Formats: sequence, structure tokens, C-alpha cells
Amino acid sequence: METTVDETRIVELIVRTLRALGEEGVVDLDGVEPTATTDLFGAEGLLDSIGLVSLVVAVEEALDDELGIRVGLADDRALSQRHSPYRTVSSLAGYAAGLAPAG
Repeated sequence: METTVDETRIVELIVRTLRALGEEGVVDLDGVEPTATTDLFGAEGLLDSIGLVSLVVAVEEALDDELGIRVGLADDRALSQRHSPYRTVSSLAGYAAGLAPAG
């Protein structure tokens, strides 16, 4: 069993999840191919608030299903951070990795 969560794997999981939501029509990727640096939320972000909620829920489920990691990505801690973990794919992955318990 791994002792740390590989943030790169979480980035890949988020990118796959974002693509799937785009293909399903849940979010509009506006022709953007998601990467680690893709802006998710904010002035330059791809997602509106409903899209962000959809992504967060889908990522939480995928983390549990694919990596066996149970975390809550939408909590008071996330909302009170000076720099939002929802800014980019990479920042969300870093936040998720920081919440994941060490194995």
C-alpha cells in the first residue's frame, strides 16, 4: 500500500473526470482540452458554480472508486483558504492530496 498520494495521479483523475463531464454535457469545456494548468473557477475559469459543484462531487467519487481515497473537497476549510483550491486542476489536486490520509 502506498504511503503517500501521488498528486500526478490525482491531476490525471481530475482531467479525465472533467473530460467526461464535458462529453456528458454536464459542463461546457468550450473547446478547451483540460490540463493541470486549466483554470476551473474564477474570472478565467471554465466552470460556473453548478459546473464546479458537479466536478467536485464527481472527483470525490472518482478518488474513492479509483484510488480508495475518501475526502470531502467542499468544506469550510476549502472555502476559507486564502488561495482557493478550485482555481486550477493542479490546485484542486494539491488540495485533495493534502487531505488524503497517509497509507
